[in-house]
Amino acid sequence: MTSQIDKTRAIEDTKIFDHEETRRGYRLNKFAMSMTKAENREAFKADEEAYMATWDLTDEEKQLIRDRDWRAIMKEHGGNIYMIMKIGAVLGHGLYQIGAHQRGQTYEEFLATRNASGAR
Repeated sequence: MTSQIDKTRAIEDTKIFDHEETRRGYRLNKFAMSMTKAENREAFKADEEAYMATWDLTDEEKQLIRDRDWRAIMKEHGGNIYMIMKIGAVLGHGLYQIGAHQRGQTYEEFLATRNASGAR
């Protein structure tokens, strides 16, 4: 069976979420998945530090969450967008806010590039 991904052809500014990324982002992604339970979302909103302390996150990973550094979480620490969006949603950062951050733009600048009338 042939591979569907030609790894010899790099796509500029694109990261393939492969097994290495999965391992690297395991703790952050598992933490993010915990946000699917209402009691975990409430605990995180009530006291982020206490909730993060119950997980096996490194100090650096905790700081990335504190800083809402979505770009670094995904680009440098193996965060998967579908998982990290769960943290963002709890904090009021939707897909477009995270997208703006990923591109280094303000929310308004990012919205101007979308064909999404009324999206907020």
